[in-house]
Amino acid sequence: MTAIETTEHAPQAAHRSPLADPELQNIATQFLALESKLLDEAHEEDWYQLLDPELLYVIPIRQATEQRSDEVNRAAFRVRDTLAHVRLRIDRLATAQAYSEIPPSRTMRLVGSVLARPTDRDDVISVSSAVLLYRQRGIDPHFDLIPYRRNDELRITADGPRLLRREILLTEVSIATPNLGLFL
Repeated sequence: MTAIETTEHAPQAAHRSPLADPELQNIATQFLALESKLLDEAHEEDWYQLLDPELLYVIPIRQATEQRSDEVNRAAFRVRDTLAHVRLRIDRLATAQAYSEIPPSRTMRLVGSVLARPTDRDDVISVSSAVLLYRQRGIDPHFDLIPYRRNDELRITADGPRLLRREILLTEVSIATPNLGLFL
């Protein structure tokens, strides 16, 4: 039996392209670009409007002693925030008590490698992206470059996409930045 005959008689499996769906890709890319612009320009209140009420925002711990396939510990977190936690963090930034952001960070997020795919829920898409965050504070000549990957879920609503879930996988195990007081 030839390969062609085997294929012709085999049941057709649902073929899923490894490439992103163009319409979903456009939605995801536009959302991530807007989100980055708002955060880079310190418009946290406007960014907050892009968050879903069921938001879960996590930064799991990465362990250098483990195999690559097991190095992300999704049971331990640097950050595990809900929408209420994000609200507290934004409110705190507006006070003189947010010492980690005095002087405020100046940031530039470079977002790329965006892939958007449907999920088993009609109103939710899965989005993967890579980010390089440049951060500098005040007149300090020192700056941070923080590379990470994000696994997001966006809920598609009548008012546009909303960030439902975000998992941030820091590339570095030990972070050189003095704090993670900003939103990744």
